[in-house]
Amino acid sequence: MNFPSDVRYTKEHEWIKLVDGNTAIVGITDFAQKELGDIVYVDIPAVGKTLSADEVFGTVEAVKTVSDLFLPVAATILEVNSQLEKQPELVNTDPYGDGWMVKIAVSDVAAVEALMDAAAYENLVA
Repeated sequence: MNFPSDVRYTKEHEWIKLVDGNTAIVGITDFAQKELGDIVYVDIPAVGKTLSADEVFGTVEAVKTVSDLFLPVAATILEVNSQLEKQPELVNTDPYGDGWMVKIAVSDVAAVEALMDAAAYENLVA
């Protein structure tokens, strides 16, 4: 299983990576995509919305289940990964790369640093 050290993690199995100032990208972890199985649809209707930490920003649908997506920190949703409309399986094949879900404007960058690092998340799912 893959636990990149350049992202932060939540207990709900989302990851977040700061990419420029207060801009970050968010997705689900390698552990989460394996637990869900084959992902067939990603629904994120929250573009332009400002949400609190742990608020639902969309859903991911696998063959056998639908799971809510929780925002790791308070932020405004700037963009949804448009590739996922035609290729939702990118979440399975590249969860930390092309399978990212949303780009956000983070309200408080310090909140990102307060999330779990790779070692803590690996211990959580072990």
